Amino acid sequence: MAAGFSSVLKLSDLNDFITPSQECIKPIKVEKKEGKTGSIKIGNDGDYFSVSEDGKTSRLEKAKISLTDCLACSGCITSAESILITQQSQDEIYRVLAENSQSKDNQKTVVVSVSPQARASLAAKYNLSVMETAQKLTAFFKKLGIHYVFDTTFSRCFSLLENQKEFVHRYLAKDTQNDSLPMLTSACPGWICYAEKTHGDYILPYISTTKSPQQIMGSIVKDYLGSKINRKPNEIYHVTVMPCYDKKLEASRSDFYQDLYRTRDVDCVVTTIEVDLMLEKEGISFVDLPNEKLDSEFLNYGSEELIGHSGSASGGYCEYVFSYAAFHLFGKKVENLQFKTLRNRDFREITLETEEGIVLKFAIANGFRNIQNIIQKIKRKKCPYHFVEIMACPSGCINGGAQIRPEDGKMQNELLDRVKELYRSVKMEQPEENELVETLYSDWLGGTDTLKCQQMLHTKYHAVEKMKNALAIKW
Repeated sequence: MAAGFSSVLKLSDLNDFITPSQECIKPIKVEKKEGKTGSIKIGNDGDYFSVSEDGKTSRLEKAKISLTDCLACSGCITSAESILITQQSQDEIYRVLAENSQSKDNQKTVVVSVSPQARASLAAKYNLSVMETAQKLTAFFKKLGIHYVFDTTFSRCFSLLENQKEFVHRYLAKDTQNDSLPMLTSACPGWICYAEKTHGDYILPYISTTKSPQQIMGSIVKDYLGSKINRKPNEIYHVTVMPCYDKKLEASRSDFYQDLYRTRDVDCVVTTIEVDLMLEKEGISFVDLPNEKLDSEFLNYGSEELIGHSGSASGGYCEYVFSYAAFHLFGKKVENLQFKTLRNRDFREITLETEEGIVLKFAIANGFRNIQNIIQKIKRKKCPYHFVEIMACPSGCINGGAQIRPEDGKMQNELLDRVKELYRSVKMEQPEENELVETLYSDWLGGTDTLKCQQMLHTKYHAVEKMKNALAIKW
């Protein structure tokens, strides 16, 4: 499983069970009774037992470590299967669907949101178009008992628009004491987790507060869709299909948990690989599934058509923000953006030059090596960029750690090129051109600068204090 996490979360060999050297300890909980003493012994099977003064023994509950615990720790993300919380697997989807089939009174509305990168990966494997893949995925999930299947490209419209506005606001304030440029994207949870744990308060102010498309989709599904179908957030079970395991970390963040309804915006994340395993488990031939119409009554742009966003296969953040900023700050309408490749293909830059010289300088930095380069320049106050699109995986989200890998004898680069081609095969549309997006800003959020807009589309980050002694962790 560790191979699926992005490289920034694998700073050493963690393909092992948790050990103190990896700074991850959660001891057995023992209820101490007043005036009583006792001891703990370990059985031959490794279980813990409490031994009272009179010699009686009782089995102690085993400690469980969740992704939430990992996020609160200053140590590692490990590959131990026990780390992955049960809520983040296809088994949990089957459990919820089984409960739905057994009870008609307390059924949950089950919603699946599919990322365009995961869809393109499946399309490449099964030699289908992205539309055929979307339709067959809809048929498969509906066959399992899922009620709605949506595309996260829709929620990415909001992420792009909010990033644009946030950057212009920061740029106009760049000469004040609140200078927080370059603005760094926040859609990659592997990068965010690394930034919080490794660089903390120093680097966090530079990161965009805009939620990722996954988490914005969580807000839309639990709040907007819930109001349309008359369901409370805890009466909706929301699943996302994502290209990397890091998205499980993101969904587990406490920032995306609703205390009032005791539910998460995204209840479960399954990856491209895991969906393929679900097909195998069901004994279903994906290519033989019918082409079912896409859900379009509430979301999916209000039509059955698939759309995409130009630019990088991670969402096009750099391109969209650059074009928006060039026009709104300098009155320059930029078309056919030309990026310059620097030391490697995962580090590219683009500039806008006026009579005053270079006024905008943006970059795309994918992979740990390039991320480190950007961070060191920021720390030395020598970063030349105003905006950086950062993704943990080389080539970005299209090459996420949980995307389907090439068959034996085939090259990874060939498969990656095919996935990119499929990803870009849909109609490209500007996010502000979508009428349903405009409707949601008005009817759901009450405008573009409201408190609800801030709550639903933005988040915060938290530095994790590095502990000097893992054995001193208190739980």
